[in-house]
Amino acid sequence: MLPILSVAGGHSGTVHPRDQPELSDFALFAVAIIAVFFVRRALRKRFITRRRERDAARED
Repeated sequence: MLPILSVAGGHSGTVHPRDQPELSDFALFAVAIIAVFFVRRALRKRFITRRRERDAARED
């Protein structure tokens, strides 16, 4: 039963050349940009918080 399902679920075997980016390529690029934005924002916030804590400890 398993070999029949694996053959039936495959592709036709013909190769189609890519002439333009797919919609999924644009979606992946957008998600990557959003992820970089959030990571940079979180790291910047973490750095500023640590600096404030260090400066407050020095003043005491």
